[in-house]
Amino acid sequence: MASVAFVGLGNMGGPMACNLINAGHAVTVFDLSEAAMAEVVASGAQASSSAIDAARSADVVITMLPAGKHVAQVYLGDDGLLAHMAKGALALDASTIDSETAQQVGAAAADAGIAFMDTPVSGGVAAAAAGSLAFMCGGSAEAFERARRILEGMGNAEKIFHAGPAGAGQVAKAVNNMLLAVHMIGSCEALAMGAAKGLDPAVLSDIMKASSGNNWSLQVYNPWPDVMPNVPASNDYKPGFMVDLMVKDLGLASEVAGSAGVENRLGQLALELYKAHQSEGNGSRDFSSIVEKIRVS
Repeated sequence: MASVAFVGLGNMGGPMACNLINAGHAVTVFDLSEAAMAEVVASGAQASSSAIDAARSADVVITMLPAGKHVAQVYLGDDGLLAHMAKGALALDASTIDSETAQQVGAAAADAGIAFMDTPVSGGVAAAAAGSLAFMCGGSAEAFERARRILEGMGNAEKIFHAGPAGAGQVAKAVNNMLLAVHMIGSCEALAMGAAKGLDPAVLSDIMKASSGNNWSLQVYNPWPDVMPNVPASNDYKPGFMVDLMVKDLGLASEVAGSAGVENRLGQLALELYKAHQSEGNGSRDFSSIVEKIRVS
């Protein structure tokens, strides 16, 4: 088992760190929130006074941070983790950020003799708690083999993918979440149309799941209230995966499309719709609450 430093214990990071403890790893944690640290310490982690102190003697450092600027700040420079980690250690950044920052950190890690992978996740808070996350990894093949043994403590072994070099995991995450937004909006439109014409949304959902319109939103995350138990739509749209995060990820996908010279009209329309929903005070609600905007339009 490994000595793991985990930095960033929010809605996703906290459960992920707890699952590493349950997998038998020795976990040291740091977060700016003392309450978040205390919760993971109660599950068996050791608290640290700073990210650097947590990472200094760790075999593996995992970060789960809000944005690329935070990742760069934590890893780079004389006060960054890379300057204080042991040579030969492994750094895994599970944040969802821009691919350029991941590449920058990956290059700096290589110069410091540290293996690095960007390892953004898919599955949301429920999968983080259940230890069934999917991981999309960018970095070397050697780093991936080392990372897999750690990531299996937090995710589904069959859903840990090596997407390519540093930054590739972030590209995969951005395009996946763009597609998620598109088929969620499409599912909401279809259900709203059917309900407006007198169809039972539950029956219509079953019809579409058995037909060519079938998709993940209908299968496991139905956006219509009370059609499916144990999803945000049946719990007043408590997240889940917040609208704020979907707006962030669609912005990242837009950057990918722009840098690649690919036209993504549906992605842009999804971004516009989610921004409008966010501006109406729904940023902290689950992204499936977009059905409410569609129903009243």
